[in-house]
Amino acid sequence: MAKRTPMEVNAGSMADISFLLLIFFLVTTQIPNEKGLPILLPPKRTGEIDPVKLKDRNVLTVIVNSKNQLLVEREPLRISDLQQTTIDFLENEGRDPESSDSPQKAVVSIKTDRGTSYDTYLKVMDKVQAAYNTLRAKHMDIPLAAYLAFDKKKASKTMKDKYEAAKKAYPLRISEAEQSTVEK
Repeated sequence: MAKRTPMEVNAGSMADISFLLLIFFLVTTQIPNEKGLPILLPPKRTGEIDPVKLKDRNVLTVIVNSKNQLLVEREPLRISDLQQTTIDFLENEGRDPESSDSPQKAVVSIKTDRGTSYDTYLKVMDKVQAAYNTLRAKHMDIPLAAYLAFDKKKASKTMKDKYEAAKKAYPLRISEAEQSTVEK
């Protein structure tokens, strides 16, 4: 009996089909676009920069070390407590001689170490931002969720005016100091 040769599949066009499928998926796939942090950088200055004179009481110093531990005004603090600490600092209005004169003069200074994790940095920034948002919502006499969902394009003139007044009453003044490493 004669041996039968097995049937072969013509694979000549497989490369073409694979290439077409690859092109199809590259064209139709949506690549997520990461937004990052919505922070506006100051414009580039051409001349000499005069140092800003601030009273120590008007600066809330937040330091994050390479072990992601927080020091606020040289005292250890949990990140979960940072929002309320920032609110207390901003709302002081000169009552406590160790805290800010007014929200317009208050500055939150955040300094991180080169070894600080990005996750911890974001948590610290979120807590400080949340403190400002909470105070602005309180100033507008609306819930925080309503403040966060506020759309200037759809809002009435009265609400736009309240929004601008809240931003003026609690200007976002965050200073990010240069990163450093602790020498041993």
